[in-house]
Amino acid sequence: MGSFFATLKKNRTKIWVGAVTLLLVFYLVVSFQRSVLLLVDPNPVAKAIGAAYLVLPVIGAWAMIHELMFGARTEQMARILEAEGGLPVDNLPRTPAGRIIREAADKEFEVYREEADAAPADWRSWFRLSCAYDAAGDRKRARSSMRDAVKLFRAGSAAVPGAGRTAA
Repeated sequence: MGSFFATLKKNRTKIWVGAVTLLLVFYLVVSFQRSVLLLVDPNPVAKAIGAAYLVLPVIGAWAMIHELMFGARTEQMARILEAEGGLPVDNLPRTPAGRIIREAADKEFEVYREEADAAPADWRSWFRLSCAYDAAGDRKRARSSMRDAVKLFRAGSAAVPGAGRTAA
């Protein structure tokens, strides 16, 4: 029974992603069904609303697939870095509540920023920079850096997103 709970704890993010994805799929199916019902209604206003409402499931499905693929690629890159021994070590000091101390994260961030500036075509450096942004509490830049890492990873380092700009 202990290994069951350990497996649950280890995979809790995947479980939540699966649950939210199932709820979103349910919502998209119901939205699609309601839009079809409105489209077959003889009233022209209902038809117009049904046509407009049909856009929601399409956009929702695209966003869901896009985000799931982003997560899968991020996980794939993390496995590769882990096998290579290139994942950043989480040894930053924390507050008693478990939050990373911002000054320490900012200091370590500079190391990863310089690495990304020195190797802008290497997805590994952008992945590590993304982790440093996340530790420093800058989620927007963390996601942007991870998108750059994914683009480089997919392109086999042929394309350089963000070329000509610095990592900071």
